[in-house]
Amino acid sequence: MIFAAGLGTRLRPLTNDRPKALVEVAGKPMLQRVIENMVRYGFTDITVNVHHFGEKIIDFLAANNNFGININISDERGLLLDTGGGILKARCRLDGNEPFLVHNADILTDLDLRAFYDYHCRHNADATLLTKQRVTQRYLLCDADSRLCGWINKSTGQVLPEGLEYRPDTFSEIAFGGVHVISPSIFPALEEYAATVADSGSLHVNAGVKFSIIPFYVAMCRRLKIMSYAPEGYRWFDVGKPETLDVANKAFGQCE
Repeated sequence: MIFAAGLGTRLRPLTNDRPKALVEVAGKPMLQRVIENMVRYGFTDITVNVHHFGEKIIDFLAANNNFGININISDERGLLLDTGGGILKARCRLDGNEPFLVHNADILTDLDLRAFYDYHCRHNADATLLTKQRVTQRYLLCDADSRLCGWINKSTGQVLPEGLEYRPDTFSEIAFGGVHVISPSIFPALEEYAATVADSGSLHVNAGVKFSIIPFYVAMCRRLKIMSYAPEGYRWFDVGKPETLDVANKAFGQCE
């Protein structure tokens, strides 16, 4: 699944007339770059969610013959559901007998996605998150076995889940890299979590439940096996804001 429904507010004015996923990086829309990297590593059945200028993504895919693979649309034009809600809405296309890859459209990387997928399968995980060492205020906390144990906001000192004792010598502090592999075994817990979110007022009849996937991972990390994957030697760009888009434009322009 590719998350392509974002509003792209940080990339305005580029996103005033197009979805963020169709903003070009070195002459090629970032959505196309993500799809081509997925195909390179053997993924041939992709679901793309849409919201902001969603019809332009649908037309773009049709104009390119879906890049020769099977691409389905998860339509969120009525309500943007965020990452967790987006996965749940697309469940009918993702549920089955094998794990699925989830990739933000504004993350460009040459990461070996097949090696990532295989790592997830070898560890029999419910979910595996690409992680990186980078400076931020909010970190995922993982143990020595690379298993997710919690989350910390370094600016406020808040630690989740409730009752977790934060010890710097016990946990590694890492940042999420916008790509994950998820097993269908996660869906019952995802439905359960969505119900609690809906009870808090985020339920929209016939539209879905809006919630982020990271708080779900943190809330369920004691119950589910959620792993960190932190390889080395690959390129990674978050192109969701102008300064990082400029960096990616230069990097991809030089190598092509």
